[in-house]
Amino acid sequence: MNNKSQARQKIRYRIRKKVSGTSSVPRLSVFRSNVEIYAQLIDDATGVTITGASSLQKDISAQKVAKTAKSKMVGEAIARKAIELGIEKVVFDRSGYIYHGRIKAVAEGAREGGLKF
Repeated sequence: MNNKSQARQKIRYRIRKKVSGTSSVPRLSVFRSNVEIYAQLIDDATGVTITGASSLQKDISAQKVAKTAKSKMVGEAIARKAIELGIEKVVFDRSGYIYHGRIKAVAEGAREGGLKF
């Protein structure tokens, strides 16, 4: 591992010490690759992924827009799925990434979709 990924891993562990999800208030975890972005709701009490959304979904990948705009769509998609399951409140886990750009776009999309955190 290089220094950048080691630093992100340390930040990730520090965040996870404080942030934990339950079945009523799950953790909204975000993973960012160079091209795609993934978000999932996780119940840490049972260790189960409740639902997920990514930029690979057909309705999102069909859009020819910038990565930040796709990230916002992913946030809105995860919010839609959460509301259908009766979840309105989540805790946001940025997974060691800086709260900026695509990570911020996912959070804003989820808030606009009706999630509270």
